[in-house]
Amino acid sequence: MGSIHATLRSQGLIRPRNDRMVAGVCAGLGRRFGLDAWAARLLFVLILCILPGSQILVYPLLWVLMPEEEGW
Repeated sequence: MGSIHATLRSQGLIRPRNDRMVAGVCAGLGRRFGLDAWAARLLFVLILCILPGSQILVYPLLWVLMPEEEGW
């Protein structure tokens, strides 16, 4: 699990400690791709409307795999 966290951290995929609603997955994805956290959440919901159920599997998986931001 440590190597997965290190790989994702090196690619900029981390869950921030601030600006999170549930686990920070959407905020982390938004930060990585240069989007505002709210825009990332909206995009997540829109994709849920197009591909129902897929995010229910993806979100918990990313919650476990994406490392949390270090420090405060």
